[in-house]
Amino acid sequence: MLEQYPWVEPVLIGAVIVFILDLIGNMISFSNRFLNALATAIVFAIVFGGLLYSGALRLDVKTVTAPAETTAPATAPAAPATTTP
Repeated sequence: MLEQYPWVEPVLIGAVIVFILDLIGNMISFSNRFLNALATAIVFAIVFGGLLYSGALRLDVKTVTAPAETTAPATAPAAPATTTP
């Protein structure tokens, strides 16, 4: 199944990681929903940043630059002048 859908494995791994980090965030601050969300976000940022910094996780982001526009864009022809009798 993973050969047909190569995106399933990273999504499942990410879901497990977020679940674990959410549990940790809930244990840190369980009295307030806002503080819960903030603690989870901070724990995620620390773990994700650490994984990127250590090289255990790589983001393969490719940027494609568009060629610069060298000619002026064509303008629409002027509307014909109409005269009223």
